[in-house]
Amino acid sequence: MAEAVSKEKKAKAKGGESAKADKADAGKPESKKAGSKRGQVEIKVGETATDPNYTPRLKQRYLEVVRPALMKQFGYTSPLQAPRLEKIVLNIGAGEAASDAKKIQSAAADLTAIAGQKAVITRAKKAIAVFKLRTGIPIGTKVTLRKDRMYEFLDRLVTTALPRVRDFRGVSPKSFDGRGNYAMGLKEHIVFVEIDYDRTENVWGMDIVFQTTAKTDEEAKALLAGFQMPFTN
Repeated sequence: MAEAVSKEKKAKAKGGESAKADKADAGKPESKKAGSKRGQVEIKVGETATDPNYTPRLKQRYLEVVRPALMKQFGYTSPLQAPRLEKIVLNIGAGEAASDAKKIQSAAADLTAIAGQKAVITRAKKAIAVFKLRTGIPIGTKVTLRKDRMYEFLDRLVTTALPRVRDFRGVSPKSFDGRGNYAMGLKEHIVFVEIDYDRTENVWGMDIVFQTTAKTDEEAKALLAGFQMPFTN
C-alpha cells in the first residue's frame, strides 16, 4: 500500500514539472530550422533566410568596377570620396482612386511585389475641395529601399523592366536636381515581371527617385552610368 502511494506522488511530481516546462516554452518566440542538417542556422518567425556570404551583383560591380573608375575620373584620393547610392524611393500616386479603398490596396500590393518590401499607404495632409480631397484619405503608396534590396531593384530595373518599356529609347539625362539626385517616371508599372498583366485591374504610373551622395549632377550621372543606366546621350 505504501509503495503504491509513493509511486502516485512521484507521477504527480513529474506531471507538475512537465506542465511548468510547457508554460516556459509557450512564452518563447517560435523558430523554424533552415534544415535538418547539422550546422544550419535557426530562423525566427518574421525573419528572412539569407546567405551571409551573398552580395548583390550591382553592389559587387560598384566595389570592383564603378568606384575605381569614379576615383580615376574625378581624381579622388580616398574611396570614401566616391559617390554612392543611398536609397531608392518608389511611389505610385493613385489620387483618382481615393474614393475606392480596394484600388489603393491593389496598388500597394503591386508595389510590394515589385520592391520586395512592404509598401506604405500615403494619405492627404490637407483638404482640397477642387480635387475632392479630405484630410487623411489614402492617395497613393510608396516604399523606400536601402542596402541590398536597393541594388537588387536597380538590377531588375535596368536588365528586365526598362527593355520592356514600349518604344524605349533611353532615359533622360536632364532629370537631375542639381544636388546629385535623379528622378524618372514609368507610365506603366506592368513592365516589371513581378506583375501579372492578366490579373492586374489597373495600370499605374510610377515615380522612381535615386538619392546619391554625389555633390554634382556630373558625378551622379557617372555613378548611374556605371550601373549601366541607359541614358539617351
